[in-house]
Amino acid sequence: MERESMEYDVVIVGAGPAGLAAACRIRQFNEDIEVCVVEKGSEVGAHILSGAVFEPTALNELFPDWKDRGAPLNTPVKGDDIYVMGSAEKASRVPGFFVPSTMHNEGNYIISLGNLTRWLAEQAENLGVEIFPGFAAAEVLYNDDGSVKGIATGDMGVAADGSEKDAYMPGMELHAKYTLFAEGCRGHLGKQLISNFKLDEGVDPQHYGIGIKEIWKVDDDKHQEGLVVHTAGWPLDESGSHGGGFLYHIEDNQVVVGLITDLAYSNPHVSPFDEFQRYKHHPVIKQYLAGGQRTAYGARAITKGGLQSQPKMTFPGGLLIGDNAGTLNFAKIKGNHTAMKSGMIAAESVVEALGAERAGDELTEYSTKYRDSWAWKELHKQRNFGPAQHKWGNILGSAYAFIDINIFQGKLPWTLRDTKADHAQLKPAADCKKIDYPKPDGVLSFDKLSSVFISNTNHEEDQPCHLTLKDSEIPINHNLPIYDEPAQRYCPAGVYEVVEDAEGKRFQINAQNCVHCKTCDIKDPTQNIVWIAPEGGGGPNYPNM
Repeated sequence: MERESMEYDVVIVGAGPAGLAAACRIRQFNEDIEVCVVEKGSEVGAHILSGAVFEPTALNELFPDWKDRGAPLNTPVKGDDIYVMGSAEKASRVPGFFVPSTMHNEGNYIISLGNLTRWLAEQAENLGVEIFPGFAAAEVLYNDDGSVKGIATGDMGVAADGSEKDAYMPGMELHAKYTLFAEGCRGHLGKQLISNFKLDEGVDPQHYGIGIKEIWKVDDDKHQEGLVVHTAGWPLDESGSHGGGFLYHIEDNQVVVGLITDLAYSNPHVSPFDEFQRYKHHPVIKQYLAGGQRTAYGARAITKGGLQSQPKMTFPGGLLIGDNAGTLNFAKIKGNHTAMKSGMIAAESVVEALGAERAGDELTEYSTKYRDSWAWKELHKQRNFGPAQHKWGNILGSAYAFIDINIFQGKLPWTLRDTKADHAQLKPAADCKKIDYPKPDGVLSFDKLSSVFISNTNHEEDQPCHLTLKDSEIPINHNLPIYDEPAQRYCPAGVYEVVEDAEGKRFQINAQNCVHCKTCDIKDPTQNIVWIAPEGGGGPNYPNM
């Protein structure tokens, strides 16, 4: 059965903040331009996970009347605390004067990014954008000259053995004059495009963190609507790892709590999931959660390499935008405003090109527009924060950031580099201290499977595994003896197991558990695991993450 095709002026892959901002902006400029957005989640917002303290700079530009339109920015930040956790029991609050200016949140809002993207999708559809949730972009299509022609959605109804089931439906080809890839962190098509067009030549390797988040419903006396808490130190510092925690009080007696573990950690025994479970027992965090009920769980990788790791964003026929290109500002722990701005600049470039009757060429003017924008200038000002954290750790790295950002406004005449990829940081397990994580108590801390259950993750079980191995022998023959197969621990959803039976040890992939965080694609020490899109609509179904 042949694939059908549809023609659009612009196809956008991913209904996140960057993709939807681009779609809205294009139609604001020219309502005759035909725009299509494809989204692999079962609905817009189903795969969206972010902290999220939201800076409304880009939204103010996109929809100046967003309050009148009912945008779900309901909780302005009212308090801002930062703690250095010295141990499982002790913590010191950092005086506001010593906090890098990037961590001040006056004028920001605590939001559900999932709900914001649902609202943005409504605005896009009101502007005439076509949005297709439940359709995963599975393949980049190319013209004969090598330029991007569009994308093909994945086939539906394919059995695990590759045969066609009764409900088989071939994917659809979506052709466009320009295609924008806004898949978020470590987009699998973006990864291919970076390789095919050598977009990362001359830049540092991208760097990542894994963010694990829960939403809790708490009692009135524990709730302080608008309070933002960030932490550094324990528990990650016990293994020499970097990262930090967050706890935000949002509306309706909800508390958002999470831990970001830098994926440059070296000890293969580290389990980001279990570090997070420990984190919730610290008195600073426990005081707000005790007696509450956990209602949601999820995980997602973030790009945090900054400008030094940002690939070239233009190629013939398309653009990389948002976290697919690494626009997150790690010094602020915020990327939604910069992702949206990158999409809005993309829209401007596309509209101008289409107005000049161009198609399929490289939008080189985008690079100039992006470099002239406040988003690029913001990232440039704070470019040394991430490398400083890697080089000197959270405390000394933050001290450097205070001097660099608060005093010199990012104008120090050097740029720190971080040239070793995260997956190459692991040391042999025999050289590292094994970590004995406590068992979950079922009150504050939980196991992986019960956590995945409340993420509403679901995949059609009889389908090809979307977690592919370049070499099926590597997990047992290489990773296990050297690194004690770290996939068992870096995955926050219990996807990977080493199972021993009568025939010996084997590597088991429980793909139905996958929450699409992309950590395995990033952290596998031999880069043997390749994440590809499963059947459309599969994965988590986050209500308001």
